[in-house]
Amino acid sequence: MLRTERTSVGLTPAGREIESFLLSCEDLTIEVWTYGATLVEVRTPGRDGHVANVCARLPDLASYVDRTRNPYVGATMGRFCRCVAGGEFELDGEIHTLDRNDGRHHLHGGTAGFDTRTWTAEAFQDAGAAEVRLSLTSEDGDQGYPGELTVRTSYRVEPGGVLVIDHEATTTKPTVVGLTNHAFWNLSGNGTVDGHRLRLNTAEAVRFDSDLVPLPGPPADLSGTPLDFRSERLLGDTRIDNCFLLHDDSWAAELRHPGSGRTMRVTTDQPGVGVYTGDWFSERPRCGICLETGPLPDAPNRPDYPSARLDPEQVYRHRTTHVFATTDQTG
Repeated sequence: MLRTERTSVGLTPAGREIESFLLSCEDLTIEVWTYGATLVEVRTPGRDGHVANVCARLPDLASYVDRTRNPYVGATMGRFCRCVAGGEFELDGEIHTLDRNDGRHHLHGGTAGFDTRTWTAEAFQDAGAAEVRLSLTSEDGDQGYPGELTVRTSYRVEPGGVLVIDHEATTTKPTVVGLTNHAFWNLSGNGTVDGHRLRLNTAEAVRFDSDLVPLPGPPADLSGTPLDFRSERLLGDTRIDNCFLLHDDSWAAELRHPGSGRTMRVTTDQPGVGVYTGDWFSERPRCGICLETGPLPDAPNRPDYPSARLDPEQVYRHRTTHVFATTDQTG
């Protein structure tokens, strides 16, 4: 059964009304807020039929607005997610200086990134699916980026436990773009992710310095190390905060919680997936695992990485699909 429901969440300190969109298709229900185009809940049944929210959420709007309490939980991040080293990049011979919100670096779009904005939104039903489309205009010079950027992010629930997240953008000047969603996934519905099992479709990862800025040269080969997840492994207390390189768009990651039987399979058209086990989420460490599909870190400064450039005649597109299911496998 399809369902769409639109309600008011409340007002931001700036007086902007934030709306909630509840979308259901068969057994899958999601909640999306216009603050930060945020994925607030994803509710799906387990092996025993019990429905739980598998996407970590904060208690109220005030918590989402408070950056000291909200490490981008469920938000859409841009104009460029991940880091830009030194808070600047060169484009067509011109240096563009960005908001430096992470020491001397730029991170996740800046102090006033897309995760802090109030988006406009409309809900639709078609072809047996329900969708909410959120829109935002980022002015020329916003956080230091060139060009006026028109952005659309959509969340679509389809039959078979399918959640599709699409990002699109166009620009008035040459610029750089890279969007992602920062959901913390926890298929058990509570506690930590330590009991989850993870599989990744790669053993290559970015090599970082102490500031989590990519080092020059090729990626690291993690074959045979504790971070080699090409075969499904228990997360346990393993700490992960890295970006893994993808070379095959057939699938990116698989997550399984043996206790509940819930599984999630992630596919994407992006070159990387940031995997983060939430160890520095101060209020709720390891409450979820992020699988952030998108560009490689510092791509605007790395000609050896897939380009993050967007020109006026182009359309930026990014699609990631999550498929939720259950299994009888308990180990």
